[in-house]
Amino acid sequence: MKVIMTGNEAIARGAYEAGCTVASAYPGTPSTEILENFATYEGVYAEWAPNEKVGFEVASGASIAGARSLTTMKHVGLNVAADPLFTMAYEGVNGGFVVVTADDPGMHSSQNEQDNRLYAPHAKVAMLEPSDSQECKDFMKAAYEISEQFDTVVLFRTTTRISHSKTIVELLDKDQAVVKPYVKNTEKYIMIPANARKKHYEVEERLELLRDYSNKSNLNKIELNDNSIGIITSGISYQYAKEVFGDNASYLKIGMSYPLPDRMILEFAKEVDKLYVIEENEPYLENAIKVMGINCIGKELIPICGELNPNIIRKNILGQENEQAYSTSVLPPSRPPVLCPGCPHRGIFYAVSKYKDVIAASDIGCYTLGMMPPLNVADTVICMGASISGGIGIQKASMMGDRNSKVFSFLGDSTFFHSGITGLINAVYNNSPIVTVILDNRITGMTGHQENPGTGRTLQGKPSPFIDIEELVIACGIKKENIKVVDPYKLKETEEVVKIAYESSEPFVIITKQPCALIKDVQKKRAKLKCVIDAGKCKKCKACLRTGCPALSFKNNVVSIDKNMCNGCELCKQACKFNAIEKVGE
Repeated sequence: MKVIMTGNEAIARGAYEAGCTVASAYPGTPSTEILENFATYEGVYAEWAPNEKVGFEVASGASIAGARSLTTMKHVGLNVAADPLFTMAYEGVNGGFVVVTADDPGMHSSQNEQDNRLYAPHAKVAMLEPSDSQECKDFMKAAYEISEQFDTVVLFRTTTRISHSKTIVELLDKDQAVVKPYVKNTEKYIMIPANARKKHYEVEERLELLRDYSNKSNLNKIELNDNSIGIITSGISYQYAKEVFGDNASYLKIGMSYPLPDRMILEFAKEVDKLYVIEENEPYLENAIKVMGINCIGKELIPICGELNPNIIRKNILGQENEQAYSTSVLPPSRPPVLCPGCPHRGIFYAVSKYKDVIAASDIGCYTLGMMPPLNVADTVICMGASISGGIGIQKASMMGDRNSKVFSFLGDSTFFHSGITGLINAVYNNSPIVTVILDNRITGMTGHQENPGTGRTLQGKPSPFIDIEELVIACGIKKENIKVVDPYKLKETEEVVKIAYESSEPFVIITKQPCALIKDVQKKRAKLKCVIDAGKCKKCKACLRTGCPALSFKNNVVSIDKNMCNGCELCKQACKFNAIEKVGE
């Protein structure tokens, strides 16, 4: 049967067809849908882990115990999981173990543009790169075979375009899922120095065997057409190159990109007159090819920054501008990245925005959007969990510099579980008088509403215990009197809590509790609730606009509320001093 699938759907299908039975991951765009789809298949176990390191380690344990296992993450997630990656590269596998890293060229939803192909030679593990959805499925099955044949973790590298583009995929029956016997083997699975020293030699020997395999594998393909131009490429860049050059060039399409097929590359280079290397971001292929003594053209013409596309290739290599098939004078409306109408985070940001000497360390998630005007509540965003630990550093530096700045650190419930807990412990241990604000919206919001340890439900829909954030904060050492739980829709109470926290000289935690406004059940519950403006009472002071709600606008000297966007959160009503706004629909 043939169906149309995204790359992520096809990866999940490939893992299922290959007999993978255990998967653990933390959601992260553009990888999230892999686990969501894998979890729907029968006879598998899939879970959301608190972070990528935990997900990697769960899958590692499953592999050691004999099951084919899977972990997935976006590119920056592999930084979090790098510790176990490098050690599992030494230990190897029992059941096949595949690690999906979904890179984000162009940074559609990311804080950097790192190229995770560089992880494969660094960790010394095999790496595959598909170029369409069919290959996503097929390469996953090959990845498990390679993993078990060569006793190695396999890095499966995709990009945003591969993850989210759709192509035709042929579905096959599932291979029989066999959990291999587990045999105690301390020399293999316990990396004390004495064992690790021996394993390093095995890793180097394995790489040579993998290199020979790569040279013979049909994952790498030579397509000879016009030999005046040769192109070495991989992943989505292959599709772009084919679109530009068609049969007017020959191609070496690399699907197994570590170890690289060196003999195949040399053979191909001899067949063509002029050799181009077309790849996104880092000159990963180009550098390896030049080290082999082969002349090629790469980053002289292909940019290192941003996402690649056929137009860039056409212009930079052929000197041709793309001819537009059609044009239109209609421009898309601007869509600035702002907190949604009715977002529960808005209330706490509005309250904190009144303190001009606050330095706000924000985090990865919806709350990053507190940086946008008119709220302007964010001074730094580094990585998951860094709002607390980075905030501690800001506070210490401010103290050393004789500045009286108060530090507020903002992160969500899922981010707190991911990597905020250790930062909070550090704040307690080192007596850092920062204010940690945990915005509990009962979901993992920005990646599309995935469950987390605080939602009471697993990835596969089973009830689970709620991890109580307040109890967890107490366990981290925050004094009970320095913890305030507040409904951020109640502006006066929120402002009072912020004042208490601002004046505290000890580590302090505010927990805001209100579910995300986009959760379906919340939308249904609030569907008829709206705020409306009494034009006769409105003084046009614009206080309501300072909440930053996109449902509010000021046009033609009139303040108005878009009834299709408003969910009746009442924040604007509470900000208005003239009672010009009322709530309706209750």
